[in-house]
Amino acid sequence: MNPSTERKLWMYEKMIEIREYEETMARVYMEGKLPPHIQKGLAFDIGSGPVPGEMHLAAGQEPVAVGVCAHLHDDDTVVGSHRPHHFAIAKGVPLNPMTAEMFGKDTGLGRGKGGHMHLFDPAHKFSCSGIIGASMPPACGAALAAKKRGKDWVAVAFFGEGATNQGAFHESMNLAALWKLPVLFVCEDNKYAISVEKSESTSVAWNADRAAAYGMPGVLVDQNDALAVYEAAGVAIARARRGEGPTLIEVKTDRYLGHFQGDPETYRPKGEAAELRKNDPIPRLAEHLRRAGLLDDAADQALRQRVNARITEAYEYGRSSPYPKPEDALLHVFC
Repeated sequence: MNPSTERKLWMYEKMIEIREYEETMARVYMEGKLPPHIQKGLAFDIGSGPVPGEMHLAAGQEPVAVGVCAHLHDDDTVVGSHRPHHFAIAKGVPLNPMTAEMFGKDTGLGRGKGGHMHLFDPAHKFSCSGIIGASMPPACGAALAAKKRGKDWVAVAFFGEGATNQGAFHESMNLAALWKLPVLFVCEDNKYAISVEKSESTSVAWNADRAAAYGMPGVLVDQNDALAVYEAAGVAIARARRGEGPTLIEVKTDRYLGHFQGDPETYRPKGEAAELRKNDPIPRLAEHLRRAGLLDDAADQALRQRVNARITEAYEYGRSSPYPKPEDALLHVFC
């Protein structure tokens, strides 16, 4: 399945947008969280600075998001994980309210009450959760709704390889196969479940092999490459739209940053992240586009300027937006 020129350029621009967004957040997030700006005696204060709370970034994992979302329509549903920004951006969630949400501002997607792990955008049919494995049951629900309404919509659940050892993974796979739901399960295998290597926690080398136990196709994409993900996702999504049921795709990807910002990463071999960056998927896609005559220096520069303008605007919007009023803490609360 060969993407059109338009799709290839879209994937390239989105990958750059995701990377710049994440690297900007990595800098902004650390503001005010280190000495001498925090309580004496602390080395790191997760609650300080303009972006409080935890922060999980996905630099290096862009191919998974764009390769899948390049096939999706507005009516398709995406449910992300605790590391959600690349999925949200690829699905079309607007940067301004998404960024404001991370700053805890009233103009955010959740009026500043959710933060970066709880981004909800019904208009773009996107959501995520901080609970490991929690993307899969809601995706099955969205797929069931589409099937009952007679629509050709699909749902996508993104999750890390650590989530495949959760009960929700097996329950969702079984239900989706039993009811032939139009859902795509996409496992991002970045080697680490927080700090635990896959080989220390999972009994099989590849989670894609687990699909056979539930009577669905299991596809391994063993390279961190947008075009390879696009090809695998295209077959699976077309299958789901035809009413033939779910597919599990596992993508071997790379996490350049820590599990969370502030992670000392003592579990990683020295120099591992730098070595992974030598196989950066963004320059590799750029080289493909250049060889095909689809990208030159002028077009690349113009594209990067557009991306930079959008991201600059989003972060300025997040910083300058008002905080919720204290009395608004009682709004939109279920008990």
